[in-house]
Amino acid sequence: MSDYVIPIVFLLALVFSLVKRKDAYGAFTQGASKAIDLVCRIFPFLLASLVAVELFSASGAAKALGTFTAPFFAFFGIPSQLCELLVVRPVSGAGALGVLGKIFSQYGADSYIGKCASVIYGSSETVFYVAAVYFSKTNIRKTSYAVPVALLCTFAGYVLGCFLLRFF
Repeated sequence: MSDYVIPIVFLLALVFSLVKRKDAYGAFTQGASKAIDLVCRIFPFLLASLVAVELFSASGAAKALGTFTAPFFAFFGIPSQLCELLVVRPVSGAGALGVLGKIFSQYGADSYIGKCASVIYGSSETVFYVAAVYFSKTNIRKTSYAVPVALLCTFAGYVLGCFLLRFF
């Protein structure tokens, strides 16, 4: 069924444009030209965040920070084996996916640790990447509370998710 979702949405858009007597091709090309401008405006922000993420992961800083923060996370009931994932997830989706794969291969996907890792990966977002894209598009420069609040909420979700998994 999922193979048909995109073609169905595409056909519905065409039918809708025919019913409303709109130029679907013209609207598409106009939107595509605006997308090119958007890419040109946000590319420097994306490049800077991607380079920083790669340096953070490749240097071993993510793993070291995960080891350093293990006691803090353990205090909140999060297994110490997930500390690297907790540190990498707000920074890099691809890096977090790699850490998730290592956790699955070492502990199994059906273990408590594997389930916690799944909840952490699946219910959180790459906060810094989203902030870079959003703030570059909206020209907001005073972001003093946005990222800390997003990280705090993300952490609260980690704690609640691991807590609930103890009972299910």
